[in-house]
Amino acid sequence: MDKLLVALDVDSGARAMELATALRGLVGGVKVGSRLFTSEGPALVRGLVEAGSRVFLDLKFHDIPNTVAQAVDAAVGTGAWMINVHASGGVPMMEAAARAGRDAAARLGRPAPLLIAVTVLTSMDQPTLHATGVDRPIIDHVVALARLAQAAGLQGVVASPQETAAIRQACGDGFAIVTPGIRGAAAGSRKDDQARTMGPAEAVRAGASFIVVGRPIIAAPEPRGAAEAIVRELNQTQ
Repeated sequence: MDKLLVALDVDSGARAMELATALRGLVGGVKVGSRLFTSEGPALVRGLVEAGSRVFLDLKFHDIPNTVAQAVDAAVGTGAWMINVHASGGVPMMEAAARAGRDAAARLGRPAPLLIAVTVLTSMDQPTLHATGVDRPIIDHVVALARLAQAAGLQGVVASPQETAAIRQACGDGFAIVTPGIRGAAAGSRKDDQARTMGPAEAVRAGASFIVVGRPIIAAPEPRGAAEAIVRELNQTQ
């Protein structure tokens, strides 16, 4: 199921490789975030790619345009299939990321990665967003950031499943929407630190291009079995 991405939020590269191997052929890719990347570095990403996994490198770059461009250039060198930045970094930063992704891929003779932007973290609710100085409703803020990302030349965004339908309406069918915050029967009912959640099939019906599931799969006694349950639910939406 290409739409299902599994977050490898584990302590070691060995465990990440074990999970990726167990899930290969069943899921659409794996996500490497800050925890694992800080522990294991780009070599792990290259190893996952060489072993046949599509890797979403979830480092949420957010800095001045030149620094982000350099980071994206380095990320492309790992072979990552998808890379993200923070939309709140602004249009010039996102434009620099888009250019760097295209240029690095051309230089290395490989397909350009999918460059996407994080809108509002799924751990944030309306009071939390308001405390940062943003007064408009979350859904309005998310859609506005998605429009900026699209205008800057990025191919998609990360947003909670609750905003997916509005983004799809605003940005069209060709715009990728990656949704974490997936919970429900097959994906596990605990919210943990997620504030804005939805079930797997419900998120896809709302217009998600990809859903990201971590703990409900990787913490399960049999991760592949847990992933298979989610795939069965997703197949019912087709």
